[in-house]
Amino acid sequence: MPLSIDESEVTVTAVRAQGAGGQNVNKVSSAIHLRFDIAASSLPDEVKARMLALADARITRHGVVVIKAQNHRSQDMNRMEAFSRLHELLEQASHVPKARRATRPTRSSQQQRLHTKRLRGSVKALRSGKASADE
Repeated sequence: MPLSIDESEVTVTAVRAQGAGGQNVNKVSSAIHLRFDIAASSLPDEVKARMLALADARITRHGVVVIKAQNHRSQDMNRMEAFSRLHELLEQASHVPKARRATRPTRSSQQQRLHTKRLRGSVKALRSGKASADE
């Protein structure tokens, strides 16, 4: 069952963008700021922890997701855009990578590693011997 966010836990604020000199810019008058508090949400604790651990600029250090949708569209379209971005973050946090079993190196890979190590050692010896001969 995919996780979903209750819309009552999300605060959506309509804002007016300010242009240079303080005048209102009418083209982006339908900008939206969406705020979602991770800690106060009804999400499961492990999803909250993974969401807080995400390296995303939209998540503040206090665990509040702030998404700004300021495209030149209607307010409803910007609201839908902000919610879709929030759901993308939730999808990202709810995905648990499959646990990998620790594997032992094969005999051939160990032999190859030792062979390479030996070659590097001999090259280093040649270079250091050449450096001392030049002096």
